[in-house]
Amino acid sequence: MSYESLMVFTGTAHPKLARDVVKYLNINLGRANVGRFSDGEVMVEILENVRGNDVFVLQSTCAPTNDSLMEILVIVDALKRASASRVTAAIPYFGYARQDRRTRSARVPITAKVVANMLTSVGVDRVLTMDLHSDQIQGFFDIPVDNIYGTPTLLGDIWKHDYENLIVVSPDVGGVVRARHMAKRLECDLAIIDKRRPKPNESKVMNIIGDVAGRTCVIVDDMVDTANTLCEAASALKQEGASSVIAYSTHAVLSGKAVERVQNSDLDKLIVTDTIPLREDARKCDRIEQLSVASLLGESMLRVSNESSLSSLFIE
Repeated sequence: MSYESLMVFTGTAHPKLARDVVKYLNINLGRANVGRFSDGEVMVEILENVRGNDVFVLQSTCAPTNDSLMEILVIVDALKRASASRVTAAIPYFGYARQDRRTRSARVPITAKVVANMLTSVGVDRVLTMDLHSDQIQGFFDIPVDNIYGTPTLLGDIWKHDYENLIVVSPDVGGVVRARHMAKRLECDLAIIDKRRPKPNESKVMNIIGDVAGRTCVIVDDMVDTANTLCEAASALKQEGASSVIAYSTHAVLSGKAVERVQNSDLDKLIVTDTIPLREDARKCDRIEQLSVASLLGESMLRVSNESSLSSLFIE
């Protein structure tokens, strides 16, 4: 694909991110009407010629999750029917990723697989996403999936602040691989928080593995939803003598009373990226900062379009 054939369209979930990405690419955002019929059905009309072009639909499946997902499906269908050569669903935050398996004998869906089937069924040719909650979700697709990482953006901010006596902390056992990678890049120690989760979106810190006394603790996670985990982790770390606790997370879901919890917690700072737009109360919270991944997404999309290497962006 030539660079001239690259086009980017978006829905209503996060138009600012799309504008920032096309600014990096030095192209115009694809013109389309994305709205609703009077009964709430998604309505889409593509206002440009896309025949033979390499088209990206850039949209996170963030709240309202179902509407955001439906917009992607309808936009993709419109583009395929307008004879776009290739359509890539660029989904910085892939919703439903936490429902990726059945737990023992529980009668629950594997909704991440359902979403993968839906995207494939409307004609998506490939998927570009960032920091999937579970890497194995890539296997739910029979089309190419590029899972890029927000690490370069987060690492850049950590290096800029040059924290003293730094230690990276994994908020749970499941995040050890991510935290270990970050600690390796920062050439610092690693601590792990062992927790028990009695039911979804609730966690209880049980034990800290590692010496955090007098250290600047950087908690690394892929997403922050209700912020229960982060706030409890920050309290446990402070009780163990941590001098400060800063959290870095790619996806700022921040549902329910998450912002209020962060504001009233022992967290000194929560730093997130703009894969999801911040709510009004989050923008006003002095403990929450947002970094842009527009250039990282733009460069990844350009490389996908030009059939060049993506992995070289993340080589250590």
